[in-house]
Parts: sequence; C-alpha cells; structure tokens
Amino acid sequence: MTTTSQDAIDARSIDRLLLVVGVLLVGVVAIMYIGLIRLPGWWMFPVDMTVYRDAGEIVRQVPPTFDPRLASPLYDWPGPPGLIGLVFTYPPFSAMIFAPLSYLSLNTLARLAAVADVLALVAVIWIAFGSLGYRAGVRRASLTLLAASAVFYTEPVERVIYLGQIDLLLAALVVWDLCQPENRWWQGIGVGLAAGIKLVPLIFIPYLLITRRHRQAAVATATFGLTVAAGFAVLPKDSATFWLHGLFLQGSRVGSVDWSGNQSLLAVLTRLGGGANVGHVWLVAAIITVALGLTAAAILHRAGHQMLGLLTCALTGLLVSPISWDHHWVWIVLALPVLVCYGIRLTGLARWACFGLAAVVTAIFGAWPTVLWGETSDQNGWSRGVIWAPPNSGNDEYGWHGWQLIAGNAYVLTGLAMFIALLAMAGWQIVRRHARQPGPGISGRGNSRESYRAVMRSLSNARSVTVVARR
Repeated sequence: MTTTSQDAIDARSIDRLLLVVGVLLVGVVAIMYIGLIRLPGWWMFPVDMTVYRDAGEIVRQVPPTFDPRLASPLYDWPGPPGLIGLVFTYPPFSAMIFAPLSYLSLNTLARLAAVADVLALVAVIWIAFGSLGYRAGVRRASLTLLAASAVFYTEPVERVIYLGQIDLLLAALVVWDLCQPENRWWQGIGVGLAAGIKLVPLIFIPYLLITRRHRQAAVATATFGLTVAAGFAVLPKDSATFWLHGLFLQGSRVGSVDWSGNQSLLAVLTRLGGGANVGHVWLVAAIITVALGLTAAAILHRAGHQMLGLLTCALTGLLVSPISWDHHWVWIVLALPVLVCYGIRLTGLARWACFGLAAVVTAIFGAWPTVLWGETSDQNGWSRGVIWAPPNSGNDEYGWHGWQLIAGNAYVLTGLAMFIALLAMAGWQIVRRHARQPGPGISGRGNSRESYRAVMRSLSNARSVTVVARR
C-alpha cells in the first residue's frame, strides 16, 4: 500500500472518530439542556417571545379590538401584563410575521422557537465550514457538531433561547444568503428580509455594495423596501409612527443604553462618562468604525476570505449599533469555525494560536454558573456571562473600577480585539498585493522577494484552505 493511500485511510478513520465524538457531545448537551429547561426560571423565561406573540395578536385584532383614537395600536401598547416596559420596538413587518404564530400558546411557541434556534445554530456553523472550503461529508459534519456543542453554552446563544429571541434565526438567514453562489439572481433576499424584521442586518447592504455585488445589494434593498410597503398596506398607522415619525430612531425606547446588558461602543462610552452626553464622541467613533470595518471586510472578501469579510461586517454592526444586547452577539458563533479552520490549515505556533484564541473567545462568551461570583440564589442559573459579574442596574455601572470595567465590557473589548486583528489582516492583504507587483530598480533583489512571497503565501492563501479541506 502506498503512503498516500495509507494517509487517506488514516484521515477517514480520524474523521469517523471525530463524528462519533461530535454526536456524543451533542447528545450530552441536549440532555443537559432538557434538564435545565425543566427547572423554572433557568433556561426558559421567554419574555421577549411574549412581546412578539402579543404584537402578532394585535395585528390580527386591528382595528376592531382597539380604540380608534390610538395613534398606533402596536406602539402605544404598554407591554404584556406584568411586564410593563417591555414594549414592541421592531418594524411593523416583524409583527406581521408573528400574526399567524400568535395562535399558538406561549409555551408551545417558546419551545418551537428553541428547537428552531438550535437548528439555526447548527446551520450557521455548517454553512460557515462550507464557505471555508469543506465539502458536505463526514469531516464537515463532525466539525460542525463539535463546534455546535462548544458554542451552544455561550451566553449570547443561551440568552436567545432563554428570552425567546430571534437573533440566531436572522443570523442563519443572512449567512445562508451571503454564502450562496453569486450568480443566483435572488441573492440578497435573505438580507432584505432580515433587515425588515430587525433593523440591525441593514449593515450588510452597504457591505454588498462595497464588495461590488451591486445586483445583490439592489435585491436586498428592494426586498427591504417591500417589507416596509407591506407594513404600510396592513398597518398604516403603526408604519407611519415607526418610519415617518422617527420611532425607529428612539434608542431610549429599546432600553437603558448604560445597562451592562448593552455591549456596544455607545454603551461603553456612556458608562465611562458617568451618564454624560457622549453622543458626539460616539458618532465620530461610529463613523470611523464603519469606514474601517466595511473597507476591511471588502478587502478580505476580495482576497478570498469570504467568511472573514462577513465576520468583520457583523462585528462592525455590533460595535456601532447604539443598542447591542448580549443576545445580539450570537454572531460570535462564526468565530469558532473560522479560527478552527485556519488553525487546521496553519502549522506550528500559528496553529496553536488559532486554537487557543478559539478557546479564549468561547470562554469569554461562555454562560457560566452564577455561583462563581456569589449569586447562589440566582434563579437565572447559567444565563449569566462574565459581563454580569460586576454590579449592574440602578446606575451601578457608573461605579465600576478595575476588573469590573474589563468584565462588564468584555464583549465589546473582545469584539474590538477581533476587529483590530481583522483590520490588520486586511492591511496584510494590501501589502501582499503590492509585494506581487514588480517595481523599478529591484532586479537584484529577486531572491529576497521570492522568499518574502513564499512566507506570505504560506500564511495567507485563501485557495489553500479549500485544497486542504477537500482532501
């Protein structure tokens, strides 16, 4: 038997072993999850799903049930009984989506949403590995299951399930859409739909433009426009309130900007400023972040690093959005497949750096038992990430100092570190591109140039990712 054949057999054996381990780990995660949701107040307190469901019920009952004098039945609604303050803040189209689902009981809808969230999590990771060069098969399935079992217990993922949020479903819709072959005429529909349900995915429309996918950007924009038009057709009063009267610009309606659950640049600046008006500082920082982030995302995309470009765009949106709740950070699940894939591809210290970073990021965003910081009676159990370790609520955030500043802003700081690393890699791509171009007066430096090129190719060649993955 030749060495090549033996290597192929060994690789298949390893793939099968990893698949078995992945299935076992997913089984353990499922058993633990089923055990947790049986404990009241631990992993199922779907207050956000209550808001979605009630908003859908309002859509079904308008206009007969509501006082016609109300300017906006959907947005004048004070919130579910006993949950005053949890008001509907999304576009009217989002409430229309939940209108047929509101026929289901909250208990049924919350559990169906949990199943859908788990499937969306697996789908995001599966698509990510596919975009990174892995064909459908045992290796891709095993890596997907291993990664899914690891990120399932990250706090953003857990909070989506705990609250009955839809961020994982929207992330899966966007990732699926953007990772389609670019010759499909309908690419962009997913981005437009996601933005019509929740405005945060709008960041991906300029991303499509700057990556020269003009047709896809037009499709996304048209789809988003159709969601707005549908809202005006079905809910004219509510749509006028939301779009024409500027309700979508009222960040205070969503919640307190300075609360520790908000992990955005504006939140950090507000907490550091002790509640002072930092809007002008944030606006400058946001403009710079968007410009750098979208430029870097475009450079990485054009260099063949599609998933890095997508991740850069997502991080940009999370950082510059005035409100980025902890559950919005589910986009972090993309970081694990990316780091694992590049770790497999690289060698030596670079490989272990990628694997180490994957472990660190997963740990920082992990959902840890609150007993670790003394909250032994906390009903939320595992729903507390490191951002909840310092005192919070009631302006406690203004008194943070030392380690509390780091822990309380951990998601933003980690996101910034990743953002800077991605900017550096984008700059690297520019250097590589210029290094390939011959310049005048350097004919005597051929050997050094070739050595430089060899090093660059070994560390950053997108095509080699595909070659290695498809063996």
